[in-house]
Amino acid sequence: MSTAAPGKLWGVGLGPGDPELVSVKAARVIGAADVIAFHSARHGRSISRRIAAPYMRPGQLEEHLVYPVTTETTDHPGGYQGAIDEFYEQAAQRLARHLTAGRSVALLAAGDPLFYSSYMHMHRRLADRFEAEIIPGITSVSAASAALGTPLVEGDQVLTILPGTMPVDELSRRLQDTDAAAIMKLGRTFPAVHQALSNADRLADAYYVERASTTEQRVLHADSVDAAEVPYFAITVVPGPEPTAPIPWVDTSVDAGRRVYTARTAQHADAGEVVVVGLGPGAPGWTTDEVRAVLDDATDLVGYTSYLNRVPERPGQRRHATDNRVESERAAMALDLAKRGARVAVVSSGDPGVFAMAAAVLEESADPQWRGVPIRVLPGLTAANAVASRVGAPLGHDYAMISLSDRLKPWEVVAQRLSAVAAADMAIAVYNPASSQRTWQVDAMRKLLLEHRESDTPVVLGRDVGGPAESVRVVTLGDLDPADVDMRTLMIIGASTTVAIESDQGTRVYTSRRYGRVRETTADDT
Repeated sequence: MSTAAPGKLWGVGLGPGDPELVSVKAARVIGAADVIAFHSARHGRSISRRIAAPYMRPGQLEEHLVYPVTTETTDHPGGYQGAIDEFYEQAAQRLARHLTAGRSVALLAAGDPLFYSSYMHMHRRLADRFEAEIIPGITSVSAASAALGTPLVEGDQVLTILPGTMPVDELSRRLQDTDAAAIMKLGRTFPAVHQALSNADRLADAYYVERASTTEQRVLHADSVDAAEVPYFAITVVPGPEPTAPIPWVDTSVDAGRRVYTARTAQHADAGEVVVVGLGPGAPGWTTDEVRAVLDDATDLVGYTSYLNRVPERPGQRRHATDNRVESERAAMALDLAKRGARVAVVSSGDPGVFAMAAAVLEESADPQWRGVPIRVLPGLTAANAVASRVGAPLGHDYAMISLSDRLKPWEVVAQRLSAVAAADMAIAVYNPASSQRTWQVDAMRKLLLEHRESDTPVVLGRDVGGPAESVRVVTLGDLDPADVDMRTLMIIGASTTVAIESDQGTRVYTSRRYGRVRETTADDT
C-alpha cells in the first residue's frame, strides 16, 4: 500500500506590509500551496494574511495560529514563556499533520522569516522531519530606511539592530557604541527607548517610522512621538550618515528651541471620513447616484477584491483589496486611513447593512482609538430584492433574512432561527448558503424546513443576479438539490401563502399580502 510523500514546508517572507513588495517567488508559492498558515493575536486580525490575500486562491486550506498571549498576563503554570512554548509545540503538530499527509504548507511571515519572526520557532520543530525552504523578505529596517529616504550606513560604518525590550541601561550603552541603529519591537517599550536615546545623546538624530511601506505609514522625529499611540509595528532609526536630503515631514513649529514635526500624511486628519457604501448586487445600473458620487470623491477604496473590481479605476485613487474573510482588519484599515485624513469608501456588494461591512466598521469603531472618525452608511439594493424582482414578488409579505454561514455564529443558532421563522410562516431570504468548504448546510436547512412547510413550497434560486452569469430558477422545497447551490446563490424560500404560477414570461412567484388565501390566485391581489 503506497503512502503520499511528505509535503514541503515553505517559510514565506512577505516584506514589511505593502503587498506589491511581496517577491515573485513568494507570490507563486502562496498561490500553489495546499495550506496557508499564519499567526495572529487573539483579536484574530493577521497582518501576514492581509498582505498575502491578493496571491491566495479560492479553496486553499487555512491554519490560523492564534497566540494564547501577547503582552497580557497568563495563568499558565509555566508563565508567559511556558504558554508560548506550549503554543509553538501545538502549532507545529498542526502543521506536521498536513505535511505528513503530503500537503505543502506556506507559513506566512511579515518581513523576513528569520528576522524576529515566529516562523523560526516552527522551523526548529519541523525542518528535521520535513523538507523546508525559506523565501527571504524585505525587512522593516529596509522599509524604514526607504521611508526616510536616507542611507542607514555607508563605508565602514556599523549598523546595530536592537530590540526595544532590552533594559534601558544596556540599550543606552549599545546606542553609544554604534554608528547607526534600528530599534525594533516598540509599542509599550517606546518610553524606555526614548529614554535610552536621550541617555546616549542620540535623540536629536533619531527618527520614527510607523507601519513602513503601507498606506498607514507615518514618519516623525523620534522626539515628537506620542508614546500612547505607538504600535508594535513601528521602528526607531538612527542613521549613520547625516541626511543630505529632506526627511519627509513638515516642520510645523518651533517651541523653546525644539522643532516639532508632523507626518505629511497626518496634515489633513480632520478632513477624513469613512463612508460604507453598497454597490447593489451586480448590474452597474443598480448602484445609486449617491454612492457613485462618494466613490468619485474618495481618496481610498477599501474592500473585497471582487467588489473593488466592479468600481472603475480613477487616477490618484488608492485601492486596498483584501480577502473576503478579514472584515475586522479591513474595517481597522479604513478607520486608520480616515484618521490620517483620507476620504475612505468601504465597498460592499448589495446593501452594506445586510451581512456586509457596515456592522464590521461600526463594531471596530467602538475602539477608543477611532473616536472622532466620522462614519456614514449609504444603502444599496439588496441581493434579496434583486432576486425577488426576477420572478415577481416572493417577498411581498413578511419575510426574514438569514445567513447560513456558521463562520461567525454556531450552526445551532442558525438552525434555531430557521425553525422559528419557519414556524412563524414567513418567507425566508437565505444568504451565504454554501461555499467550497461548507457544503452540508443547505441539505440540513431543507430537512429542517420540511418539518414546517409543504414539499411543494416554491424555492427561488438566484445566482449572480445582475451579473454576466445570471441564472434564476424556481424549484420546490421537496426537489431542492443542494448541489445546485453555491456561495454566489441567494435562495428565497416561500411561505404557505407563496404561489408559483406559469405565464408567458415563465414561472412567476408571489407571496400574497392577504394572509389566509393559501395558494389562491387572483386577477388583482392588491
